[in-house]
Formats: sequence, structure tokens, C-alpha cells
Amino acid sequence: MARFSNKDIALDGSSLTIPCVLAVARREAGKAPKVTLAAKAKSRVANAFKYVSKVAHGDAAVYGINTGFGLLSNVRISLDKLEELQINLLRSHAAGVGDPLPKDVIRAALLLRANTLAKGYSGCSPELIKAIIALINNGITPWVPRKGSVGACGDLAPLAHMSLVLIGEGKAYYKGKLIPGGQALKAAGLKTYNLNPKEGLSLINGTQIMTAIAALTLHDSLELIRIADIAGAMSLEAFQGTDRAFHLHVHELRPHTGQIDVAKNLLKLAKGSKIKASHVDCDRVQDPYSFRCMPQVHGVSRDYIRHAVKTLEVEFNSSTDNPLVFLPKDLDGKGQHVDGGEIVSGGNFHGQYPAMTMDVVGIALSELANISDQRIQKLINPSMSKLPAFLTKDPGLNSGMMIVQVAAAALVSENKVLAHPASVDSIPTSADKEDHVSMGVMAARKANEILDNVRNVLAMEFLCATQGLEFHLPLKPGKGLNTAYDIIRTKVKPIDKDRAFHKDIESIAELIKKGTLLREVEQKIGVLH
Repeated sequence: MARFSNKDIALDGSSLTIPCVLAVARREAGKAPKVTLAAKAKSRVANAFKYVSKVAHGDAAVYGINTGFGLLSNVRISLDKLEELQINLLRSHAAGVGDPLPKDVIRAALLLRANTLAKGYSGCSPELIKAIIALINNGITPWVPRKGSVGACGDLAPLAHMSLVLIGEGKAYYKGKLIPGGQALKAAGLKTYNLNPKEGLSLINGTQIMTAIAALTLHDSLELIRIADIAGAMSLEAFQGTDRAFHLHVHELRPHTGQIDVAKNLLKLAKGSKIKASHVDCDRVQDPYSFRCMPQVHGVSRDYIRHAVKTLEVEFNSSTDNPLVFLPKDLDGKGQHVDGGEIVSGGNFHGQYPAMTMDVVGIALSELANISDQRIQKLINPSMSKLPAFLTKDPGLNSGMMIVQVAAAALVSENKVLAHPASVDSIPTSADKEDHVSMGVMAARKANEILDNVRNVLAMEFLCATQGLEFHLPLKPGKGLNTAYDIIRTKVKPIDKDRAFHKDIESIAELIKKGTLLREVEQKIGVLH
């Protein structure tokens, strides 16, 4: 997958992808692609807005347009109070707590929210979408606390915080400073937006916070699954294991895509290994499962993460608002008919799809760390690896990788707690009107935290594997693995005696996070599956 999309992005509600989201989220304004509202979307959006305006001025009480919200939906609101109704909605729902979400998450959420509105079923004006896009293009990033959403009527609290900036309230980051939302708009030369009927509700009804976190987590996960193959292959070389278990005929008899891809990667990475050639006649018959079963374990994680991308990209390009606005040409149904159209209350805001998806991603990622820790254990154990105890030249005086493995075990055990699915929980809210909720933001946040832990465990494995390779010199591993070794050695020197290893772990984790390690390996041997 491309790390970034470099093309300008015209939002049409139907074609947003993870590379597009990444390009906007992780690049500063001016360097990111310019975002616009696609011309083909404007007509649909404008017509739905006209229809909502007509309904707002009519006699019928229609939820979200001229009524209260939730349990208060039976309260009719007068025409002269409709803007105040929408403003009050944003203010009252901005009830989040905790540290702020990262800026890249909020930039992603702005893009995702603008895209779902661009689909044209929310009844907002084109100008509202353009106002959101203006925040993105001008580098205004709302301050949004990370806790307070149950993922029921969407991510109400965090989206309310995000949306307050449009009306000149809340807080936002602008040119490196956190300032009042109105001040940020003024500094960027933008005007505050005056909400039309239903527009406050359209801003906060949806899954865009959970999907923003998910989008960035999935991109990083797609890179990390390849990094796991590199780490595992390097450990296998240090362990002097065999790659016979990766013979493609074995995996074609159980033809899961991920399993076959991992086997191909492992063979590709080890190609040309002098270490492998040195022990072809050794007395080992089979390697431990953590080496032999890498295709089976890494592979299923790969398949579920890839499936998650498909699910989330459907979510990116869906109408997750409520109620939804259908024009006369859309369908025949049993809604509230006003001049041939319909306003239909449904449940597309419910976050169960992204919630359950990210729970599965968390489990898939956790297993990468679980098996990595087992490979570390084999490398530091002289009875298993035939290498010096704890991979140190003078064991006893030096403890070597002893506590590196303990730290890996701590992260693996933490992941086992974090991997418990959030989506199996539910708690009634809003006076029991919203009686089943998804916990989608929690599921996405947990998956992202697991991702960080896995990255660090793999960094620890690289630290051990590169040290293990030192004991095989002058023999070298396969070309791809030797490239990874050389890149790591630019930041982390061979270990002659004990030192504070946390700095080494951080340096390797940074090489992984920035994409440097994967990029250099793939430039040398070709793109991994």
C-alpha cells in the first residue's frame, strides 16, 4: 500500500481510501493534498439541503430538524429557535474528558466527516462541508478530548468538541499553538459558520472518531505485519533454523492468502544466506513453532487486518448520519413524506462495524507480539539456540538481553488485557433510549495501544536478532536481512557489554515507525507481500 496519496482529494462521499486519509492526517497544511468538495456531489448536497429547509418551515414535526433530541424528540421547537437548537446541541454534547486525541486523528476525522456529508443524505448545506474543508486546508485542528464516546449515536462527545470550532467556540491548534476556536478562525482569515436546521446533528451523528483512529492504526498495521516477517526471518537466521517449513508446496495445501504471502516473504528475505548454508547438515529435525509456524500465525493476522481495511473503507464512504434525507428520486418507502421526499430515522450512526473490526485487529496484532516474544526467548536460551546465554559475550558479569525479554513479556501480557473485545460490552445511555452501544472509540484506541506495544516488542526482537547475528560473523544472512541489519547498525552498535538498552529499543522502534527499515529492505529485494 502506498504510504501517501499525493493527488488532491475531491470529496464525493464514495471514494475515500486509507492512503487519502493518511495524506491529509499526517501532513501539515500546505504539504498535504488540497481537499475540495467534488463538483458531482454539490448538486445532491444542495438539493437535500433545500428539502430540509422546506421541512423545517413546514407543519410536520421531524426528528432532528424541528424537535429535541433523544428522549426529548417529542418536544417541538419553534422556527425562530432552530439555530439555537443546533448550537445548544454542540455545546451540551461537548462533554468529553481526558488528554486530547492526537492531531493526525482529528485531521483524519475532519476529512471523514466532510466526506460522509458530501454523500448528500444529511441535508446540510454545501457551505458546511466547505467550512470543514477550510479547517483542513488552513491547518486548523480542533482540540478534542479522547474519552466520552460510547459509539452509539456515533461519536457524539468528541465530534461535538471538533465541531465547536466551526461556530467560533472550543479550542484548536493553529501554527503550533492551542488557542480559542474563534481566534484560530480569525487568524486563518475564516468566518464563523451559522448553523442551519439539522446541521449541528449532522456534524456529530457518525463514526468518524473511531474510524479516524482505525484508519491510522490500520495503515501502520499493514506496515508492521511485514516488519514482523523481517524480524522473524532474522531471528531464524540467528537461531540457525531451517526455511524448509516455508516451502510453498506445504502452504499451497492450506491455501490461505496470508499464510502463502508470509512463506514467500520469509524465503525471499533469506535468499542468499551464508548462515543457512553453514548448517545444512546439522542434527536439528524441527524448529520450535515460533519459527516453523510463522506463515500460519503471521498469515492469519495479515488476513484479518486486510479484511479490516475493506470494512473500514466501506465505513469511510457511508452515510452514518440520522435522520437521513431521501429525495423523491431515491426510493419509495414508508417515511415522513413532505412534497414527495422522506426523512427516515435509522441507525447508521451505530459503531458496531468499526468496533468489532478493531477488536479483531487488536487480537491480530497481539499475536504478532506473542510469537515474537517466544522467538526472543529461544534466542537468549543457550540450550535452545547454542548461542551465549542472553546473547552476551561475558554472561554473569553481563546480563545481556535478560530484561529485554522480560520487558517484551510485560508488553505481551498487557496486550492480552487490551485485546479483550470492547464491542462485547454495552451500557444503556440517554435515559434508556440508546440501550445498545458499540464502544467503538475504545476498541480503536485499544488496537492503537496494542500496535505501539507490538512495535516495541518487534524492536526488542531486532535488538536480540542482530546481536545473535554477531556470533555468526563473518557469515551473513540473506540479502534482505543483511540490509535490515545494516540499517539497524546505523543506530544501534553491537553489544560488547551491558548498557541502558531502552535507548537501543527506542531507536529501532523509531526506524520501524518512520518506515525507514521497511523501505530500505524493500528497495533492496522488492516489495514484500
